[in-house]
Amino acid sequence: MGFQGGFNFLGKRYAKNAFDIAYANDNEPNATLTYAENFSHLIVTDDVWKVLDDPVLPECADVVLGGFPCQDFSHAGKRRGFASDRGQLYKAMIAVVERLQPRLFVAENVKGLLTMADGAAIRAIVSDFARLGYKVTYRLYNAADFGVPQRRERVVIVGTRKDALRPFELPDPPFDEKQWVPLRNAIADLADLPEGAFPNHYWSRARKNDGQGNTIVDPDRPGPTMRAEHHGNIEYHWTGKRRLSAREAARIQSFPDEFIFYPSTSAAYKQIGNAVPPVFAWHIARAVQKHLDANIRV
Repeated sequence: MGFQGGFNFLGKRYAKNAFDIAYANDNEPNATLTYAENFSHLIVTDDVWKVLDDPVLPECADVVLGGFPCQDFSHAGKRRGFASDRGQLYKAMIAVVERLQPRLFVAENVKGLLTMADGAAIRAIVSDFARLGYKVTYRLYNAADFGVPQRRERVVIVGTRKDALRPFELPDPPFDEKQWVPLRNAIADLADLPEGAFPNHYWSRARKNDGQGNTIVDPDRPGPTMRAEHHGNIEYHWTGKRRLSAREAARIQSFPDEFIFYPSTSAAYKQIGNAVPPVFAWHIARAVQKHLDANIRV
């Protein structure tokens, strides 16, 4: 959504970008169901290693986007990193890049990637892409600095093919902490709505415990990071009467209200937590588009 553009969030228009999405893949059926319901282009539900031989996979692409699994690099996870099957999936993105030879790729991951094995994980990733002929740059961002009502720290990794593009400079955030969007601005209108009165406005009934996500959000600050693996323990609304609804979580991630998640509230929470905030991605996309426009001679 962020790379396509053409959506509204909190009264602001995020203009359409020049990218045409040619192909998408995920192995999670609920995620691809939601994707298919919200976009018109192709999404394939299968193991990423299998789709490398898919005859409908494009022969080439200008840009490859990927979010290889991040839980095993997360400070909130077990930090098994490359020792896990999921941690090795960054190599699938390398395989896709090697096959399609894009001019540029963009990957997103958690902050923990930078400190895993004293920095060895990010060095290995940069080295593997460099062997394919890509100049790689990366930067840690807070989504709140881009107008997202959420304190979400993520690493953006961008590679440019050395024979096709100049090295990419990741953009500076447009805002600072004084300009952060508080939760009140993003979700206050949903506070007293009955459950089901708005799309995806349903919430978990998990009882309070000592685990993650059992705090009450502050209406005067951006929300905490929306997580995929909350197991029902999403944070409580500032009223203290209930947990945040899936629609509130989607707003906190900067999804427009017309983007509907399927097929259940539990599935919606997971998909929302796994997503890249569209407003954040839009800003990265704008920088990528500007770089391509300035350096590609048709």
